[in-house]
Amino acid sequence: MQLHLSTWAEVETYLKGSKGIIIPIGSTEQHGPNGLIGTDAICPEVIGKRVGDDIGALVGPTISVGMAQHHLAFTGSITLRPTTLISVVRDYVQSLVRHGFERFFFLNGHGGNIATVTAAFSEIYAESSFKAGSNAPSIRCTLKNWWQTPGVDKLSKELFGDREGSHATPSEVSVTQFAYPEAIKQARMDPVGKPSRAFADAEDYRRLFPDGRIGSDPSLSSPEHGRRLVDAAVADIIGDYKTFLTQA
Repeated sequence: MQLHLSTWAEVETYLKGSKGIIIPIGSTEQHGPNGLIGTDAICPEVIGKRVGDDIGALVGPTISVGMAQHHLAFTGSITLRPTTLISVVRDYVQSLVRHGFERFFFLNGHGGNIATVTAAFSEIYAESSFKAGSNAPSIRCTLKNWWQTPGVDKLSKELFGDREGSHATPSEVSVTQFAYPEAIKQARMDPVGKPSRAFADAEDYRRLFPDGRIGSDPSLSSPEHGRRLVDAAVADIIGDYKTFLTQA
């Protein structure tokens, strides 16, 4: 069940049985020579929809622009400032709190979001903490990276080994190829090694990684690999979401 494809009455009915919602969050940034700029938003959106369909959970609209300033030297990348993303997450959650939602499961597709979204959770909790003795419901937020589940980790190692890398990976590119086979891109790529040091700003990132990849070989990507990765992620995330809903 997707929020943006529902009526207000359907959401009101849903809240009688569940106070939880899955919120895909990603980024709009370069993903190497054959990776779509929307990769980090597409992956959690596709996986989140499958989870929602399988267990009857409500899935909110994807937050598709995240914290990606280090990719701005590549054409087409878009970013929010950390403070802006914190405000977006806070306002998204508080809007739904007003309607009766209490459990917010952010399904993340971009590592660069983690620190900022976690800070947003702290802002949300602080707002509640300052209202000592109120009768407001207890709000809980959590962030789950779709690629960090036992099933996905095992499968990505089996399929790609040390050629997985850490950005523009064959795993994430495969998921987008499964989701949008009509948008598959072909590109010639030379092997790329592991980074020698951490990057700083956007210009430094591009100096270190001229075609956008970090230690990855996305030429190994395929729609079939993507299907298997989505299946693995969905199986694990269903369990994580159900556990999150039942936590006191």
